[in-house]
Amino acid sequence: MNWKKQYERWQKKQNLDKALKDDLLALADCETDLEDCFYKNLEFGTGGMRGEIGPGTNRMNIYTVRKGAQGLAQYIKEAGSEAAKKGVVIAYDNRRMSKEFALEAACTLGANGVKSYVFKALRPTPELSFAVRELDCHSGIMITASHNPPEYNGFKVYGEDGGQLVPEDADRLITMVNAVEDELEVVTAEATQLERDGLLEWILEELDDAYLKQMSKVVMDQALIDEMGNDITIVFTPLHGTAYFPMTEALKQAGFSNVHVVSEQAEPDTEFSTVRSPNPEERDAFELAMKLGKEKNADVLIATDPDADRIGLAVKREEGDYQVLSGNQTGALLLDYLLKKKQEMNTVPSNGVVIKTIVTSELGRAIADSYNLKTLDVLTGFKFIGEKIRQFEHSDKATFLFGYEESFGYLIEPFARDKDAIQPGLLAAEMCAYYKKQNMTLYDGLVNIFEKYGYYVEDLASFVFKGKEGAEKIDRIMTTFRSDISDGNVSDEVVSIEDYKTGIKHLIASKQKEEIDLPTSNVLKVSLKDGSWYCLRPSGTEPKIKCYFGVKERSFERAVERLEAIKSDVLQKVQSL
Repeated sequence: MNWKKQYERWQKKQNLDKALKDDLLALADCETDLEDCFYKNLEFGTGGMRGEIGPGTNRMNIYTVRKGAQGLAQYIKEAGSEAAKKGVVIAYDNRRMSKEFALEAACTLGANGVKSYVFKALRPTPELSFAVRELDCHSGIMITASHNPPEYNGFKVYGEDGGQLVPEDADRLITMVNAVEDELEVVTAEATQLERDGLLEWILEELDDAYLKQMSKVVMDQALIDEMGNDITIVFTPLHGTAYFPMTEALKQAGFSNVHVVSEQAEPDTEFSTVRSPNPEERDAFELAMKLGKEKNADVLIATDPDADRIGLAVKREEGDYQVLSGNQTGALLLDYLLKKKQEMNTVPSNGVVIKTIVTSELGRAIADSYNLKTLDVLTGFKFIGEKIRQFEHSDKATFLFGYEESFGYLIEPFARDKDAIQPGLLAAEMCAYYKKQNMTLYDGLVNIFEKYGYYVEDLASFVFKGKEGAEKIDRIMTTFRSDISDGNVSDEVVSIEDYKTGIKHLIASKQKEEIDLPTSNVLKVSLKDGSWYCLRPSGTEPKIKCYFGVKERSFERAVERLEAIKSDVLQKVQSL
């Protein structure tokens, strides 16, 4: 069905939601915008769906949410009556329509006889992940678009282990979602009736208490916090999102009393009005935190994204200003401190494993190697880290120690199975106390790590290509880079090219091929003779292609110089396409 017929179908719908009907009327003379709203169905991928809010099959709205929930209901019913009784726990963040979408999902599930537990107020993704297992639910739904712009929202699905669905399970769910032929005709039930029937239950404080109780496991050295907790000054901003309550409570519970919250960003705000982007990966997001940090002479600044699964740190330098750490740098600091403390307490398991993604810095591997620990690489996406944790639970061959990805996601204790900003926030505060006791800053600690293991420097460049034309551009870039493999059109510096779509690693010099023991994914990673690498990966949740780069040198200056040279070559080619 072409986009015009889809548009007509929506126009003719009796009792179409009034707000969406008004939106369609406003777009009546904007054919390009209408086409983008209807030219395809909003993709339900391995992590659920995410898109701009608005009318149409290619937008987040009550009808596309109902379609997703209907597919999930069918997925659960096929698992049996017990799965339907265990039900689904649903949480939501501060975005536009988040609570409405959460209730729409619950009312759709309820119409199918599937019970829902819905949070009474906004709560973060990691608490949702924790709640799935705590309530012994079959599935979980998180309504969020993470750190995307205000016009976006999303629908993420979690399995009974509290992790995002792995590809095999996700594929079955996707098939069932796609089998819903008409999103406008999905049947829903009334919330009040579902409450009376026991198919809708509201939750909040009991889950908060249970989640925060688990945070004591993250603390490595309570005696250190008891000694230094009052001497550490922390500035925290939830960037208008969900982390205000759990982060402040976790820090207070551990013994950090000198915590200052950026007041302008403490309250939920659908428009994120004080920031260009609610993304702790970007320095701009720390602007108000830096101002308050200088007023309070803070030791560390902490920022979390709207659904509190990502965290950024800014650390004080000798000059008194603050440097925002990269995700790789924060990960290295956390891992180094974690293993150092475990070694002090003689609790480093001999079968301990650190898990990182294929685009995360090799510095983590170097740190783990120094403790004789294994580092495991997985595809980008925290669901693959969660999958490994689940596998470890059923085997005595490996013990999970730490999982992270360069995009500011970390997990220390697996009571949550998705990245959790509260856990690393708490450990960062403790780590800050550790270094301050030695008259050092976190920045000093990072420099020590570099001097010990080498100067690892990474960077990321992203290109946003929206709409149908944008998708074609991204496909052209990936196709061209792939064709270079078969044509032999690569520089002398290239030693291997890993194509995760075909599952083949190409060894350039020998012209040999090796199988990659990971699921297929539209990713290319190129390794160079000096150990440098770059990687191209279209985003699975946003209309962009990401280019990752990593180098290691004997000094920071040499590392930056080498990084810029590789970036220049790769990005010039990308831009030409």
